[in-house]
Amino acid sequence: MSTATYLARRGQIETYFDRTAAATWQRLTSDAPVSGIRATVRAGRDRMRAILMDWLPQDLHGRRILDAGCGTGAMAVELARRGAHVVAIDLSPTLVSTARERWASEPFSGTIAFRSGDMLDPSLGRFDHMVGMDSLIHYKATDVVRAIVGLADRVDRSFQFTFAPRTPMLSVMHAVGRLFPRGDRAPAIEPVGEAAIVRLLGAEPSLSAWQIGRTQRVASGFYTSQALEVVRP
Repeated sequence: MSTATYLARRGQIETYFDRTAAATWQRLTSDAPVSGIRATVRAGRDRMRAILMDWLPQDLHGRRILDAGCGTGAMAVELARRGAHVVAIDLSPTLVSTARERWASEPFSGTIAFRSGDMLDPSLGRFDHMVGMDSLIHYKATDVVRAIVGLADRVDRSFQFTFAPRTPMLSVMHAVGRLFPRGDRAPAIEPVGEAAIVRLLGAEPSLSAWQIGRTQRVASGFYTSQALEVVRP
């Protein structure tokens, strides 16, 4: 991942989620009524979050977890309910502010530190686990792997993250998205082949101590995402 390419893409994502689509995401991640299309996205995201949580221990007391791309905080809260000490970070200060307000009175046995910034920031420290739900779907496969490599020295037990699988539906949606006026476009989702990302992860010398774990896809209307686990035996 070149620094220039990563920073340019990060800037597009931050602008979109912090300004263009902040209100949409605040509503989508609440229990407010939404359109039929957005309801399928909400249902898909709920299912994906449940899968990622299933892959983690029920008791997370004493464990430190990075929630990379925390959005409005639903994953962070579930982790903290299991006792984890969560660093929940997102590029969008607006969504992070929403998360702080939304969960200010929520009781849980762990802790959450909500922060706005870059999930790759080394000052965030060490973690037992990293969870990244749909936070890497706007990057190419090589950049996804570079992000994992960048975090590997600071994560001790596992990564659970999602990517956009290469499917005919996603390819069509990607092409249609290019027809919208530039100012209205969301940052393009980058479809990734599962075999390709597994091959790239396996080819990284710095990841030789890690193994590919479980994988599972969720397809719910206009939401398609695939979870992948990378574990240290």
